Amino acid sequence: MTTVESEVGESSDPAEPDQAKAKKPPKSTKARLIDVARIVAILLAVGFLAKQLVDNWAEFWRTLGDLAWQSTTLSMVALVVSIAVSTRGWQAMVDDLGKPIGYFRSAQICLVGSLGKYVPGGQVWAALLQMELGKKAGLARARIFTASLIQLGVGIVAALVLSLFAMPSVFANSPNAAWLMVGIPIGLVALHPKVLTWGTSLVLKLLRRPPLDHRLSLKTIGNVFGANLGAWALQGVHLWLLANSIGAPGFGGFVQCIGAMAIAMTAGTFAFLLPGGVGVREAVLVAVLTATGITAGQALTVALVSRVMFIVADVITTGAAALSVKFLKAPAAE
Repeated sequence: MTTVESEVGESSDPAEPDQAKAKKPPKSTKARLIDVARIVAILLAVGFLAKQLVDNWAEFWRTLGDLAWQSTTLSMVALVVSIAVSTRGWQAMVDDLGKPIGYFRSAQICLVGSLGKYVPGGQVWAALLQMELGKKAGLARARIFTASLIQLGVGIVAALVLSLFAMPSVFANSPNAAWLMVGIPIGLVALHPKVLTWGTSLVLKLLRRPPLDHRLSLKTIGNVFGANLGAWALQGVHLWLLANSIGAPGFGGFVQCIGAMAIAMTAGTFAFLLPGGVGVREAVLVAVLTATGITAGQALTVALVSRVMFIVADVITTGAAALSVKFLKAPAAE
């Protein structure tokens, strides 16, 4: 059992007698307040998500008519699959830090918690909500936080690698983007097991949490990195299917869309004060899409439709994860 796992303070014996479970003391006032706060946080996240959906829905339907239905359908499928692939990467990291919890249990924590990104404060709220949902499921908050922290860092490096596909367009619109080229080799070095373990432990130490008690394996890091590459690439496919239906040139546009989506999503992550990175993501997409041969108006249309489809995909995947609680028995808590 790892250090981040040991904070749970619960019996690790999966064969704990039912009588012992029945004799658990009633929840303290603090525990009840935490439960209430957890519910309020979820409702708040859902409320902000619904607001974004309502605010963009009318314009979404007006612009959707310009796109082929086959493209929009396949584009939505690509988005849903990308979220599923990203969740697999998060699960790989969580499983490395303790007893494996399985894909569906991971999805329930990761996807429902990720709705926090729609609240101003973005990834901060998402991480906090995932930690609380993990704790509710019997997992240490530190374990969930550590997994989310590593997933975020590895995801940024994967996005930087894919951003190479869109570099010509990026440099044409923003010469100051040369920092991306510097970040790629630094990021790849940071993925070395020794470096990533040291860096993660340093962050945990600064936060006054116990450091990792084992070195992260190359296999685990590779799984997380590969899942993030796959997720970013699928989101690029989603963008290309939309743009290509109104004129983005074939394969060249396809390659640039993959790089554009990776850059846009990463930029939106850093703009954490904006719900879902709204505005920042669209600006990057318009800048790159116009370089593929479509007009600025068409590019903005694609960016808007993409945002609403992301929200719908989050609703679909989160709803499926939440419903799985009723049909799948969760594994025993740590």
